[in-house]
Amino acid sequence: MAEICGPPFGRVRAAMTEQHTKSAMSREIAQIPAAVTNLLAKTDLFGSIAERIRQSKPRSVVFCGRGSSGHIGVYLRYLFETRLGLLASAAAPSVMTAYRRSPDLRDVLFVVISQSGRSPDLVGATQVARESGALTLGIVNCEDSPAAAATELILPIGAGPEHAVAATKTVALSMSAGAQLVAILARDVALTEGLRRLSPRCSAALACDWSVWAETVARAPAAFVVGRGYGLGSVREIALKASEVLQVPALGYSAAELKHGPRAAVTATTPVLAIRQNDESAIAVDDLVRDLEEAGGRVFTVGGSAGNLPWIGDGHPVCDPITMLIPAYLAIEGAAVSRGLNPDSPPHLTKVTHTL
Repeated sequence: MAEICGPPFGRVRAAMTEQHTKSAMSREIAQIPAAVTNLLAKTDLFGSIAERIRQSKPRSVVFCGRGSSGHIGVYLRYLFETRLGLLASAAAPSVMTAYRRSPDLRDVLFVVISQSGRSPDLVGATQVARESGALTLGIVNCEDSPAAAATELILPIGAGPEHAVAATKTVALSMSAGAQLVAILARDVALTEGLRRLSPRCSAALACDWSVWAETVARAPAAFVVGRGYGLGSVREIALKASEVLQVPALGYSAAELKHGPRAAVTATTPVLAIRQNDESAIAVDDLVRDLEEAGGRVFTVGGSAGNLPWIGDGHPVCDPITMLIPAYLAIEGAAVSRGLNPDSPPHLTKVTHTL
């Protein structure tokens, strides 16, 4: 059974977090709880955006983002479909920017997600979407960015400058913003209460030490991250961070998808991180973990009674995938520093990616 993060363990880990301020990545992770509080307090902003969406009566939702922003879209797709009953999909910006085609987007809510708001393909796709009849919403960090200017509705997450190339604070805030918007649109009292507890749970998650997982990944030829449902966006996000910061090939899969082929590549030398929120998808994750362990795999699990990494206990299943990012980010950052890697500036990467 996993250790519950709390005194005295929590005090020790918190002290380590306060002392370890050499990297921008570690500082930005530590700022997430307070930033979540500030963001979710903007009730008038969320309310006005929700009302405009209600008025437009969209029949479907399209999420546009790449990298971490794309993973946020995966997370929000599950929320919009399960909580609002709206069919959701991911945009293919190259349809609009490379192939110069304009899909019919009437009755569509088009959500562009971008930290910098300056990637040309995302800006171009958003401009075409708006011209093609979509109601456009930007979940952005920079209110004065080209992506924000291209949208009719702007939901600024207010993360402030993020100096590490690997986005962390902006990812958690963008997910939180989307979840808050869905809670209002769905009039979901339970989710609203879960979001009220999100900031203190994020603070508690800072005390969860997953370094044994990250150090194992850093020594591995490849790694896997698995989950399902609301957790899939975080699964793919954690895998991306392991790849870019630890420079280890890491793949994020649905617990169901892994059984459709990639399972053959999982061996005792390729560690698996399984994240599990307490909802209807949990049984599939539990079954996969059991299968992997019986085959001799190295599996690290989070959530539920059988978890073997420190965790704060199950909370709201929509909110836990956000909270689980924090110890994963911290562990990846720590493993990078211990190996002499710079977590703030991975090779060949920049904060703004210019693609068309």
